Amino acid sequence: MMPVHILEVGREESKMSKEKSLIALFPTSLRREGEQMLTLYRELEEIRLRVDKPIILKLHKGEFFFGKDGGLTKRKEDARCIGEEQLRDMLNQICKDSLYAFEDEMRQGFISVSGGHRVGICGQAVMETDGSLRTLKHPGSLNIRVSHEKKGVADPVIPYLYRQQKICNTLLISPPGCGKTTLLRDLVRQISDGNVYGGGVSVGVVDERSEIAGSYLGIPQNDVGIRTDILDACPKVHGMMMLVRSMAPSLIAIDEIGGREDVDAIRKVSACGCNILATIHGEDRLSLQEKPYMRELLQEQVFERFVVLWKQQGHPRIKAVYGKDGEICCGFSEQF
Repeated sequence: MMPVHILEVGREESKMSKEKSLIALFPTSLRREGEQMLTLYRELEEIRLRVDKPIILKLHKGEFFFGKDGGLTKRKEDARCIGEEQLRDMLNQICKDSLYAFEDEMRQGFISVSGGHRVGICGQAVMETDGSLRTLKHPGSLNIRVSHEKKGVADPVIPYLYRQQKICNTLLISPPGCGKTTLLRDLVRQISDGNVYGGGVSVGVVDERSEIAGSYLGIPQNDVGIRTDILDACPKVHGMMMLVRSMAPSLIAIDEIGGREDVDAIRKVSACGCNILATIHGEDRLSLQEKPYMRELLQEQVFERFVVLWKQQGHPRIKAVYGKDGEICCGFSEQF
């Protein structure tokens, strides 16, 4: 159980801006570096920290080393490195000096923090006698995935996702890093709040990796709408039917369909009369045919709309919206 003082601090932090909450992750020994990185916030996607290795920043325009002068560099010898003690200080700062309180989250390999940011952790695995993972110790690297909330990115596609004022079962398709989750989040918000194409409806989100709502201590850090309920850090296969039974949503949203178990759960939810909004890795609609379990869903026409995303010149773009038979509903190249 998380100590009371951590819960109280967490509630205060949940009110912080995304920029301030990112700076708060840096201990005193790295605060100057954190403030320098903050100047890049709009472009910043990831901060990768490894013991005795250069600090690497992933931006929209590519990967750079964080320089000793506080700028960006492509030269490894000019890069700022981080020591073991500094990395440990940062993890203690993230966990409020109580690693034990975050043991459950560390078992998943990441910690969700205020502002919707997520910190991935690698280190030595500590195993239980039954072979399951207990926790991680001796951290060797951290990956801070910077949360960006982009309202309005769904505006170009949302007119094509409704039929007779009802949302269609929709699948977002793209390679990694092309904005699927960002688009999904804004669709959830607009469907939940209501828009000119349909009234607001109850939405249930199974946020297995805490990336859609970015919940921190149960409170969504991202705006996912006024009629949205979040099941955070729960496997999709269990969470979908839990939401159907407990919250009776009109639509369920999930991120990154995995294997056959996820597909079977989608079938069950659809059979209950609940609409589906989901994402999956792929190049386009045809590439899904290579996955046997997805081929079956396509043949059954469970999904009525397919939104394909891609990346051009470092920026995620919406490529096209397709109907259930593969016909193009709209083709464009909207940049996020």
